[in-house]
Amino acid sequence: MKVLNRDELQIAEGVLLKHLPKSYKVYGFLFGINRNKPTTLEVVVDTWPDFKVIICRPDPENKRALNFMKKMAYYSMDEQSLRKMLTDENAVDWSTYFSIGGLDVSHAPMLKQVSSDRRVKYKTDILVHLLYLQDTNYLHMPAINSSGISISSLDESHIGLVNQTWKFGKDDVAVAMIRNMIANFPSCCVLDAERKPVSWILTYPSCAIGMLYTLPEHRGKGYAKILVSSLAKRNHALGYPVYSFIEEENAVSYRLFANLGFTEDPSYREAWFGYSTF
Repeated sequence: MKVLNRDELQIAEGVLLKHLPKSYKVYGFLFGINRNKPTTLEVVVDTWPDFKVIICRPDPENKRALNFMKKMAYYSMDEQSLRKMLTDENAVDWSTYFSIGGLDVSHAPMLKQVSSDRRVKYKTDILVHLLYLQDTNYLHMPAINSSGISISSLDESHIGLVNQTWKFGKDDVAVAMIRNMIANFPSCCVLDAERKPVSWILTYPSCAIGMLYTLPEHRGKGYAKILVSSLAKRNHALGYPVYSFIEEENAVSYRLFANLGFTEDPSYREAWFGYSTF
């Protein structure tokens, strides 16, 4: 196992670009890191330069990583190599709770067996569709018909509102994550006549777009379509990968993204797994 340095991260990004869409999440993390976005991650591979597994995990040398020690992501071209990293190479800390985000569900049986062998509980938190955009020509901007309404970006004063409405928010870790996203990654919001956000969408450190939310009293006005189109266009112009994770039961969001030209590999699914000791 090898921890990648700055130059190697640039090379790895180029390799992952050839393995989209399955490599989107790790590719997105590397895209941000290689463009000097703040990060609490270190990136490890099984071998170099011809790696088959690449893992983003909290950097033990980074003090800020203490807030994010529970999250990691990987991309694997070979299940046996992934198993070896998880069992023999100490690629993850099995002694505490952690989660793997955006894992290939075809690896679920192996991951469950490894956790059982280590006497660690696992739970499937969510199953998701990976939707990505290759052609921005579908992104026609609908008009805003309400007077006093405008489009802007989120700022630090909006952190509390986003945290209160995010289903995974409400704690200090979420606040720190949202603050980082607003400060360092593109976002888009609809402001009312009093310059208060009524609908918004953000970009995660993995470059996925998400946290799409509209206040209940402002729904049904097409704001979500405006925001997804606006942020997708902006991120595409900046060179970002444009993709999103949509929970399987969220048919409304799935239709919204699909109607805007986002597509998926129908044979591929991702999931979030949580692990904890017995």
